Amino acid sequence: MNILITGANGQLGQEILHLLKNMKADIGYVDEAYKNANIKALNSRELDITDFEKVKVCVSEFKPELIINCAAFTNVDKCETDRETALKVNAIGPQNLAIAAEEISAKLIHVSTDYVFSGDYKEPLTEYDLPSPSTIYGKTKLLGEVYIREQCSKYFIVRTAWLYGRFGKNFVYTIMNAAKEKGYLEVVNDQTGCPTNAEDLAYHILEIALTEGYGIYHCTGEGKCTWYDFAKKIIEFSEIECQIKPITSENLNRPAKRPIFSALENMMLNAKNMNRMRNWEEALKEFIKLVK
Repeated sequence: MNILITGANGQLGQEILHLLKNMKADIGYVDEAYKNANIKALNSRELDITDFEKVKVCVSEFKPELIINCAAFTNVDKCETDRETALKVNAIGPQNLAIAAEEISAKLIHVSTDYVFSGDYKEPLTEYDLPSPSTIYGKTKLLGEVYIREQCSKYFIVRTAWLYGRFGKNFVYTIMNAAKEKGYLEVVNDQTGCPTNAEDLAYHILEIALTEGYGIYHCTGEGKCTWYDFAKKIIEFSEIECQIKPITSENLNRPAKRPIFSALENMMLNAKNMNRMRNWEEALKEFIKLVK
């Protein structure tokens, strides 16, 4: 099996590569179908997905059976001021991959986000709930989803949120480091979502890719919490001496509005008996044991 991974230097791309190398995750073994996979993992410098000609040449020459797109412009605040880059990376890039994938009948997995929803909800969102983004990041990510659905017949759109893992920067590392350095933190307590372990997500992406159940999937840690709850558990599991104070979003002056409630429900995974995502607290506790 030939597998092309774009955005391979990001935390999810590296996590997928780690799983393909070790063939084992905390929640299970990677399917034997991947054992002798021929993997081409490219970062944004090696393959600019916004350049259609480069994408077309890469895909036509390598001929992947599976393309996993982890490339994205995820700086939510910068997206508000650099709209053209956000559009290119989050929408036109996925469109280019979709067109190239369709030409060789390859499967395409595209990683999307809870930001495609406005965040003005009270119950976890399912795959059949209608997106209504309120930020440039969310709007461009949604457009990327639309382009993929229009251009590619073998697509999987996997929406996730609040991702953390062993590679790169993330909220868990930020809180652990800040707690050690300062001993006092203020964290917002009025934004609710689903912390997601990157290894758990990577495992499910590889499982979904082996099916022909094309469409949209939500894939986040089970359960929901606020950023304050999340930070409290990080400090507790890390056994760091630190005081933490809850604050409201009004205390933060950011260009992009954050979703107040953007918890996702893994309804499609559940319906297909494929959901092995752990409760967010369980996954976090095991992760901190690992990184400590």
